[in-house]
Amino acid sequence: MGENKTYTISVYTENNLGVMNRISGIFLKRHINLESITASQSEIKDVFRFVFVITISEERVRKLVGQIEKQVEVLKAYYHTDEETIFQESALFKIATNLLFDDRQIQNIIKNSNANIVTVAHDYFVIEKTGRRHETEELYKQLLPFGILQFVRTGRISVTKEAMNISRIVKEFNY
Repeated sequence: MGENKTYTISVYTENNLGVMNRISGIFLKRHINLESITASQSEIKDVFRFVFVITISEERVRKLVGQIEKQVEVLKAYYHTDEETIFQESALFKIATNLLFDDRQIQNIIKNSNANIVTVAHDYFVIEKTGRRHETEELYKQLLPFGILQFVRTGRISVTKEAMNISRIVKEFNY
């Protein structure tokens, strides 16, 4: 069936009610686990972009993208390997403020990980880290012994190294 690889699927859609439900149903029906999902406005006015990260064979991802493109609201879907994209994710860590001032080690962890302190309040501070998943996971492991009050990570955001020509495709639809 082919070797499993990590793929980033970009789906350009109209912003209609229920489109996310219909697309996620395609993954569910095929028993494909989503490693990451993000959604945002795309580079084209009134066109949204969903970014899914999955690990499956190329044959399965090709069929999956074909099924996604059959949805009425979907303008175009693409899949790319990690080598064909530039990608990042962000994470926020909420930590007790006393640790920032009482333990020099935590300051070194923040500095060495190229993370940023985005806010300091009386009883907590928030660290932001943008990078690859393994980088945010490494920072998580380093901060865990100090006590993480809250943690959240975005899904992958990515752009392709090669053009996807979505603007031309949308103009052809006279969107």
